[in-house]
Amino acid sequence: PYRVLITGGARSGKSAEAERRLAAWPEVLYVATAGPVPPDDADWAARVAAHRTRRPAHWTTLETADLPPLLRADGPPLLIDCLTLWLTAHLGEEPPAGEWPAGLRELVAAWRDTRRHVIAVTNEAGSGIVPATALGRRFRDALGRINAAVAAESDEVWHVVAGIPTRLR
Repeated sequence: PYRVLITGGARSGKSAEAERRLAAWPEVLYVATAGPVPPDDADWAARVAAHRTRRPAHWTTLETADLPPLLRADGPPLLIDCLTLWLTAHLGEEPPAGEWPAGLRELVAAWRDTRRHVIAVTNEAGSGIVPATALGRRFRDALGRINAAVAAESDEVWHVVAGIPTRLR
């Protein structure tokens, strides 16, 4: 097993970096966590299409936010794109005071225990402005906690800025 976390800002090149790292593998399972594209969102559809176009034709794509079973199973390398969108699907979980949501604990445990080669992409949202809404601050804080927890269990952590990857660990 080998776990790599790649973080960076929006449009920083983090997904392309993750894809580049697995391009030579004969088989890759690309896990898209965004779910279906809303029919009225042309911008999002264009982003998804750009990602699809970049991927090698021999990769398999699975659209799901249910990551722990994939991390626990044996199989080809996983490219998870991305943990930020995974959080969007799980943000409604309300943990007891002072605790992490069960879904986050399960994700981190599965990441730590995986027997697969896996690369996860995530956004770095904590370096920007303070969100104006309580929900925005909750999202930013939760993403920071997820990133820190997954990074702590990773073999490598990279930060991509302006298309340039820098190894953090």
